[in-house]
Parts: sequence; C-alpha cells; structure tokens
Amino acid sequence: MSSNLPYLYSFNYDHHHSDLCKLESRHLFNQEEKEKVLFSDVLVDPSISPFIKNRFEIISSADSYSALLITVKKKKIRVEGFNAEYIILHSDLADFAERQSMIKDVGYSIEGEPNFDSPTITYAICQYETHWYFGILIKPNTDWRNHKTKPYSFSNSLCVHIAKSLVSIASQGNKTTLLLDGCCGVGTVMLEGRFSDFQIEGCDINEKACNHTKENLKHYAYTAKVLCSDINDLDKVYGAVIIDLPYNLYSYSTDAITLKIIKAAARLTSRVVIVSISDIESIIKESRLKTIDSGTVKKRGKSNFARRIWVCERI
Repeated sequence: MSSNLPYLYSFNYDHHHSDLCKLESRHLFNQEEKEKVLFSDVLVDPSISPFIKNRFEIISSADSYSALLITVKKKKIRVEGFNAEYIILHSDLADFAERQSMIKDVGYSIEGEPNFDSPTITYAICQYETHWYFGILIKPNTDWRNHKTKPYSFSNSLCVHIAKSLVSIASQGNKTTLLLDGCCGVGTVMLEGRFSDFQIEGCDINEKACNHTKENLKHYAYTAKVLCSDINDLDKVYGAVIIDLPYNLYSYSTDAITLKIIKAAARLTSRVVIVSISDIESIIKESRLKTIDSGTVKKRGKSNFARRIWVCERI
C-alpha cells in the first residue's frame, strides 16, 4: 500500500509507554501510530516528542527498490556534504549487507561529496509493506535526556518521558500556545516545555518547590516565569493547563483540594491535561470538565503503580 501523504514518522518506545505514545499521537496527528509507523500531512518537530524517532519527508515512492532507484537518479540531485541512511521499519526483512548496498546505490545517485560526520542534509530510503520510499530524514534533538540528572528532584517526580509527552498532548504541537504547569513541583514539565521552545509558565504553592524549579531552569539556561502562588489566585488566560496532582508525599491533598485545583485550572483555560495516581473521574465531572481522551502509564517493573492521564475540555 502506497501513501500520498508527505511525511512518514517512525516511533520508538518501551512496552510500558505504548499507551502514552498512542495518546500523544492522537493529539499531535489526530490518529494513532501503528506498528511504530505513521503517515501524515501534519508537520511536527520530532524533538517535541520522547517517542518520535524520525520525521521522513517523502520525495518519491515506487513499488520496487529498482524502480525507486530510477526515480532518484532522474531527480539529478546535486548537493555537497550529504549523507544517506536506511530506515528500518516494521516487517523490513533486508539484512545488514543488503541495506549497506542500497545506501551506496543511493549515494552514487546523488552528485556531490558526502559528509558522514556533519552532513548538510540526510537522505534516506525505506520499505514499508509493499512500497519503497526516498526522502529527507529529520532526526530529533535528544539532549532532553540530560534532564534526568537535573539538580533537584522528588522521588515521585514525573519521568522525563511522561513530562515531555504531556507538553505535546496539552499543546497539540503548537508552540504558540501558552501553557501553565499548575502544580509545577521541581519543574519537570517546565524543563521539557522550554527545551522545545514552548511558551510555558509554572506555579506552586510550595515556596521550596518553586525555588527548586527556578534552579533547575537556570541549570539548563532556560527562562520561564515561576509563580509561588496557589493556582486559585491566578487570573491569566492560558491555551492549556497541565496538572500533575499532589501525591500526599510532599504536598497534603484531599478530594476537596483536588476539586479546587481542577476547578481553578478550568477557569484559566478550555483545555486541561490532568495526571493522577487515583481515579478522579467523578471529581473531573464535578469540576464541569468533560474527558475527551485518556491513557495509562505504568512504571517500569512496578505493575501495581500507574499514572492515569485525562485530556479534558471545559463544558
């Protein structure tokens, strides 16, 4: 099956993040990835997602490798400093020697001197189902993984994968959307937002947590507004609000407090993404929000510990 869509995205994730990746995919592309592959007409910066492995911008396709190679040669591409790669997708049976031979074929079909270390552009080929594709490969910046060693952290802090995905889900990939991390803690979500140049602010009622957030942001040379404030005291309008609810470890919480936080978030925006380890479906309904999507993230090696994510809109 051939696709006429301009972009092919490939994904990489562990089993316990499968549900989260599909949730993120639905809100970035309006469809789920399948077998870690997705064709789309939506242009997404792969660096905003913890799961997007590559964005492949399709130039041409064919029903066989030999036919694809002919189309590449007909393009008469001339560029200095290029590189060529082979993308391995689901069900691809080509072995290493075959892939290397194909990469050489593509390289010899492009005029110009290659640069394998610092290419000006990377071309790629791949096979998906019965079709072959040639195009430009865009790789993500994975330096966000350095956030795992941020100066300040809580034992119950979100992992960087979840935090990064929450930003993508809340913003739907739109970097002009102003986001609020409504219970920012040590700034785990804010770090991921600022890494990808999203507009994000944070607030927390705990002064120590706010100071830790500011230090974490400063450590990575990020700038963002951090308010030591109860979310109920804010009156600014946001494009979306992310709420990682207190866990009764470092911040005292009850159902009444949870309801108050969610109601405050709903007052500030029409889109709220909520994270909790408890079932808060009834509280969400009471706050006059409707759940439009949800997902579950289990902790690696701890099947009895899971976080639930609700994507909500104001009624």
